[in-house]
Amino acid sequence: MVNNSTDNLEAIKTVNELIKDIEVAMFTTISSDNKILSRPMQTQEVEFDGELWFLTMKDTDKYQEIAANPHVNLAYAGKSYVSISGTAEFIEDEAKKKEYWNPVFDKMLDTSYDDPNVVLIKVDADSAEYWDSGNTLKSVKTFVKKLTNNETKKDEKEINDTVDFK
Repeated sequence: MVNNSTDNLEAIKTVNELIKDIEVAMFTTISSDNKILSRPMQTQEVEFDGELWFLTMKDTDKYQEIAANPHVNLAYAGKSYVSISGTAEFIEDEAKKKEYWNPVFDKMLDTSYDDPNVVLIKVDADSAEYWDSGNTLKSVKTFVKKLTNNETKKDEKEINDTVDFK
């Protein structure tokens, strides 16, 4: 088995560099009738480490879609194009909601961070693909699921072919 911790850190660094200046992702879910739905959402976590954070309201279709099927995709477009697949989960953490809250949300969502209807979405990235400015598809394969536990999903690394975060 190949030790992928160095490769994992490089892959995370690559994806972080590609998305760090892109504030909004197209967040894609699957509806109960199997329609693929995308909507723009502001990424809350600035430093990508294999997880991405978003805020939403519990009384939305998006919340119901994730509750029924947590597999999501995030698309970032900037100087490069990045597609990140992962698993979403809801997190009730008042301190983190306050940390990520932006005063613009007060008006946009007509509420405050301490509203019980506000919830965090944490997306654990499974894989990522990106297209650089030369239009070449690249991806990073074999990501460690969590940086601290060194669990790997694959035995081999296929760097610059597909990014796997497990």
